[in-house]
Amino acid sequence: MGVSATIRDDDRALRRLLLWAMALGFAALLGAGIAAWSSTERTQRYAALVDHSYQVRDAIGRFQVSLEQSETARRGYLLTGNPLFRTLYQDNAGRLVAELDEIGGLTLDNPAQVDAVARVRRLLQVVQKTREQSMALVASGDRAFAVTLFAQDGSVTGMRAIRARLRVMLAAEEALLDERAADQRASVATFLSVLAAAGFLVMLVAGVSFVTIFRFTRDLGASRARLQDMNDTLEDQVVERTTDLARANEEIQRFAYIVSHDLRSPLVNVMGFTAELEAGQKVLAELVDRAEEAAPDLVTDEARFAAREDLPEAIGFIRTSTQKMDRLINAILKLSREGRRTITPERVAMAALIGGIRDTVQHRLDEIGGTVEVTGDLPTLVTDRLSIEQVFANVIENAVKYRDPKRPVRIAVSGQKQGARAVFEITDNGRGIDPRDHARVFDLFRRSGPQDQPGEGIGLAHVRALTYRLGGTIDVASELGQGATFRINLPLTIDTSGPLA
Repeated sequence: MGVSATIRDDDRALRRLLLWAMALGFAALLGAGIAAWSSTERTQRYAALVDHSYQVRDAIGRFQVSLEQSETARRGYLLTGNPLFRTLYQDNAGRLVAELDEIGGLTLDNPAQVDAVARVRRLLQVVQKTREQSMALVASGDRAFAVTLFAQDGSVTGMRAIRARLRVMLAAEEALLDERAADQRASVATFLSVLAAAGFLVMLVAGVSFVTIFRFTRDLGASRARLQDMNDTLEDQVVERTTDLARANEEIQRFAYIVSHDLRSPLVNVMGFTAELEAGQKVLAELVDRAEEAAPDLVTDEARFAAREDLPEAIGFIRTSTQKMDRLINAILKLSREGRRTITPERVAMAALIGGIRDTVQHRLDEIGGTVEVTGDLPTLVTDRLSIEQVFANVIENAVKYRDPKRPVRIAVSGQKQGARAVFEITDNGRGIDPRDHARVFDLFRRSGPQDQPGEGIGLAHVRALTYRLGGTIDVASELGQGATFRINLPLTIDTSGPLA
């Protein structure tokens, strides 16, 4: 019994070590995810600020061009009296106020730039007034007097003042660009450092897990050998060792369950303790209420605030986060199971398959007045029926889900043979996808557009994974507000000898 007890104690110690290693790995992955989200958010914010500075700089540049071209045209008109110069002047001068207004709108968040725009506006009013006077003199035939007046009207000084003010504004924007670019680089460096630390922790956890499993297997083999030796001597030892062996087998089954499923156990514990905290918080809040009624002086503002606001808010945050993490883990497990499922090729009539999918979503289509139509004859495939059905069902259901509420849903499915392959197109008239998001919508946990529909961002990632396993590809063409077309390229007959099959 002493040997068996020692084996069980070693087993429990190894199992605890493995659980701690898994918890550490989970924490490292969670920290890396949070760091990635935070860094992405900061990078997007810095990119927006940099883009805004470029917009301000471009607007100032356009204003400068119009200002100089209008001045050049005025001088040409003064010197030659050619009406073409007057037309050119009017075209450029007419844009100055609108372009200055654009600069003012872009710099509303910068008091220094707002003040600079106001000064330029005042200078421009003076310059424009003298310009119009000289242009009017030339138009009335008194060009000589207009040329003489040009040297005295102060427009040259005004132009110099405007140019100087614009240079100051451009310099300020350049300084902002440098500052924001530096912030962006610092954000990226921080993210890489956190990611490196998380990677090191994950590698460390992997090493500890490998050593633990190796030791467990080695110790299990040794215990079985000792049991066999004892079986040849005494019957009571046989019974004892057989019992120990049964316990060892039970432990190894539990160990296998931990390795395959109990990554979720720390999360389940958190969810359970959250429920207990919530129940305890309610009891505490009731106690505070009774104490406040019986002896108001005993209840401090801090206690009252903690019981009624701090604790419920914190528990709510924990519950929301754990529920989301639980959904993400379930989604990953679903993808993992699909990846291990055996591909079973069979003849699939695609027109009938699309008809079955349409029947599945028909009740939703009836509610919103939508239709799913098959255009032309769809090629027949030899492929895995379940996988291909999931691919097309997911895309069609997404088209119904992300519809444009301004118009009825219209979904068209077409397909044609191209050599030994078939190309299918699923076209809808929904809200569309920003061209910048065409690639990211197929990434795990990535979504595009307003997040006003339920989901975890795994649908199209699942579709792409299944399509790859079937030997195909999928891509999308879309514009915002103009619907989307998903193009699926598949072999007419799947090759089951490939590594993915």
